[in-house]
Amino acid sequence: MLVESLYRPAYLITYFVLISVFAEVSIAQENPYTEIVGWIQSPDSRELGSVSWVDADPKGNIWIAERCGANSCIDRDDVSPIHMYSASGVRLAHFGDGMLVWPHGIHVDFDGNIWVTDGRGDGQRGYQAFKFNPAGEVLMTLGEAGVAGDGVGHFSSPTDVLVAPNGDIFVSDGHEPESNNRVLKFSADGKFIKSWGVSGSSAGEFSVPHALAMDSQGRLFVADRDNNRVQIFNQEGTYLAQWSQYGRATGIYISDDDTLYVSDNQSNLKNNPGWQRGIRVGDARDGLVKAFIPDPTLNPDMSQATGAHGLYANSFGEIYGAEVVAETVRKFVH
Repeated sequence: MLVESLYRPAYLITYFVLISVFAEVSIAQENPYTEIVGWIQSPDSRELGSVSWVDADPKGNIWIAERCGANSCIDRDDVSPIHMYSASGVRLAHFGDGMLVWPHGIHVDFDGNIWVTDGRGDGQRGYQAFKFNPAGEVLMTLGEAGVAGDGVGHFSSPTDVLVAPNGDIFVSDGHEPESNNRVLKFSADGKFIKSWGVSGSSAGEFSVPHALAMDSQGRLFVADRDNNRVQIFNQEGTYLAQWSQYGRATGIYISDDDTLYVSDNQSNLKNNPGWQRGIRVGDARDGLVKAFIPDPTLNPDMSQATGAHGLYANSFGEIYGAEVVAETVRKFVH
């Protein structure tokens, strides 16, 4: 019956669609990228620590958030966690000494302001999102310093921040499975508008909403890391879709032409078995994965996170991956 049914026109169409999908899956495993080794030049005075996130300003300068030469800024108040590098890898500026505990996300808005989330606290600092100008002056602060909570004025572990074209601010809140696991929306002047999401794995629920991105349609993409998926919402929090073809989504970035970049630095035999770590490049419009940059750590049982955490890509398709364990920013060119 199955063989006979393939000769019917409707089944023939389905058959050839399936063949096309399998062909596209095969093509998606190709890696057309090459790493530019040693592009970033740390100053002689100090090496980078765990680099959490990376973004770029309108001038093409690369901004990174790292953890004060270690994996925490506690007891390192004389070390800057926020840095600006030229596109050629030379450090041009730095600031934030003594202000952060555990820098996580970094985002540069349309006006060139730098937003950073602090995902942990020490009783005096932490659990906040900051807006800086490029000179390091604080323009806005969301959350209460050193106080974790689940109300509208507190975060439990903010992971990322994104500013929409109209100025609205989105913050993903929840770095642990037992944390708030939600997305919050604020007005351009920092007033709370709404939040959505609870802990769980159903549509619209989260388990570590780890990163944010927005496409040309204004849809908000959330890297729902511990649920091994990307979830898509409108800006009012209405659930639209979810994609699992990008692995254990850790970092996410969407370029102006809707190219979608997603990093996976945690997949192993326990977390998302059958998937390899690396960076997947696809299309935010239809979700199709077109390329894959494998992480060089090929041990499928590796429990320690490796590879890109946060990531950014410019208009030339050059990809910058922030690596926590390797303590660097890796650069890939097409």
